[in-house]
Amino acid sequence: MKAPWHLWVIGIVTLLWNAGGAYDYLMNQTKNEAYLAMMTPEQIAYFESYPTWTVAVWAFGVWGAVLGSVLLLLRSRFALWSFVASFAGMVVNMAYGLTAGNSAMTGAMGVMGLLFIAAIFVVALLLIWYSSRMRSAGVLR
Repeated sequence: MKAPWHLWVIGIVTLLWNAGGAYDYLMNQTKNEAYLAMMTPEQIAYFESYPTWTVAVWAFGVWGAVLGSVLLLLRSRFALWSFVASFAGMVVNMAYGLTAGNSAMTGAMGVMGLLFIAAIFVVALLLIWYSSRMRSAGVLR
């Protein structure tokens, strides 16, 4: 089956979107001074307090999403599973951030940051839904 035009639009747009998440991850992990200068001291402290396992699931979420977008553009059926794995990493990471003893995430990110996190959550769910539909339609092989 020929790929519909929207597959290319969604694939490219989400690759750019997920690349933004990858950039954020890399800048945080490499402690890029110029990037961190845009953050509040509370945000920097929050990210520096991450236990190693949460950094690992953050990486799983971010890189799984990038891979999912690439696989979507390659019309691979594995795009769905990459997005599911990415979503799982995101959920575990967000659950830790929102429930860790002092709810540091809430204080560090503020309302706008939490709304952005909600948007990431919604986009991730939509990517799972979309790739599932494309797989069912035979577009992803």
